[in-house]
Amino acid sequence: MEITKKSESYQPIPNNPNAQRKIIHLDTLMVTVIEISNGPMAEPEVPHSHPHEQITYIAAGSVKLFIEDREYLLNEGDTFKVASNLKHGIQTLTEYVKLIDSFSPIREDFLS
Repeated sequence: MEITKKSESYQPIPNNPNAQRKIIHLDTLMVTVIEISNGPMAEPEVPHSHPHEQITYIAAGSVKLFIEDREYLLNEGDTFKVASNLKHGIQTLTEYVKLIDSFSPIREDFLS
C-alpha cells in the first residue's frame, strides 16, 4: 500500500507496554513512527546496537539520548544520527514522545 493514514497500522512494541510503532518500508528503506506514553522514564532504556544506520527526528516531546559515552538533551524538532553498531538508547523526559526513525538497510527484525 502506498499510503498509511495517521491512526492506522500501529503495533505494540515487545517488552514495552507504553510504546507503539508504525512501520513503513520499501526494499531498502524503512521509516518507523514510535509513540511513547506514560513518561518521563525513571531510568534510561537498556543501550542497544544494530548494524543499521539510523536517523531520528523528535516529532514531539523531549528525550535524553545516549550514544556510547556521550549524552545529549533533545527536544521537539531536533534530530540525531547513529552509525552502525554504536551502543545507544534514550530516556523520555516528557509524558509523551513521538519519534520518526529511518533505517538503512531495513530492520528485518521489526517485520517478524
